[in-house]
Amino acid sequence: MDTAPSHRLPTLDEVAERAGVSRSVASRAINNEINVSPAKRDAVQRAVEELGYVPNRSARALATNRVGAVVLAVSTSHPGAFADAFFAQIIYGISSALERTDFTLTLVLAGSPEGSAKLKRIVRSRRADGIMLMNLHGGDPLAKLAEQTAMPVVFGGRPLGGEPRWYVDVDNRGGARLATEHLVDGGYRRIATITGPLSLDVAEARYCGFRDAMAVAGLSPDRVEHADFTEAGGAAAMTRLLRAHPDLDAVFAASDNMAAGALGVLRAHGRAVPDDVGVVGFDDLRIAQLTYPQLTTIHQPVQALGEEMTRMLLAIVDGARPTPLLLPTRLVVRGRVISTWCT
Repeated sequence: MDTAPSHRLPTLDEVAERAGVSRSVASRAINNEINVSPAKRDAVQRAVEELGYVPNRSARALATNRVGAVVLAVSTSHPGAFADAFFAQIIYGISSALERTDFTLTLVLAGSPEGSAKLKRIVRSRRADGIMLMNLHGGDPLAKLAEQTAMPVVFGGRPLGGEPRWYVDVDNRGGARLATEHLVDGGYRRIATITGPLSLDVAEARYCGFRDAMAVAGLSPDRVEHADFTEAGGAAAMTRLLRAHPDLDAVFAASDNMAAGALGVLRAHGRAVPDDVGVVGFDDLRIAQLTYPQLTTIHQPVQALGEEMTRMLLAIVDGARPTPLLLPTRLVVRGRVISTWCT
């Protein structure tokens, strides 16, 4: 009588035997730990592939007291948030940093009661080894959750009015100052700004950078409208600015999406960019290259933000105590350069 083929999974001992190494060396190689020579690491990797070995995650979790998962929680309830170009780059950066690890990523929209409850269940049940928090508003309850849990938490950006223990942020204030100085250096004097929601630290910091540069230049910072970082919000804010300040000659929009919306309104009102009105955005997302004219903007390293948040979180999980990190920004000039700019 024929017997059914065996579906038994290969063991770690069999991997070690096939590779010609000890069980402990095979384990360290599979777990990407140190103190394994390149030759032995390659031999173990070949044995894993030849045997079809799959690590036992449950056994590893018991042995290491780790789950093998991290969470990215964004304080919004909008279902399209993760499809936004900014968050798409953040997720790409996180995924890149996790690629050579055994950690998986869980995404949570934590701005709704349901999302917040889901995150709390993850924390209570220890179904993750650490959390990355983003998009927190002033007084956001997620910040308090981070204070109350023993689970490692890394903030992407700082919550308004707070200074968490671990965070990775971008020099938003310095970048906004660069953008505004660029407009001043271009000969513009009646400069307006479109801010993001000032309940967000990122929006407040960019507004402060605008005010810093205007103060140094001795110019009025009072041409201000607020929006929501979206293209539609930027268009609506630009319409209000033109109504209230028809003599404005430049706009610093605190995101590329808002700057794109502003460009459409200026074009509809017969204002040429940059001859009649100068426009500078912030983010250096793909949309900055698709507008007409292409946007001069402030580049922030969005993908690197995701990568560095993840590296910091994994370092904390491993017992390290890293210091907060501030990533630099830089000016990216596009379109026709007006004659008063220095080159």
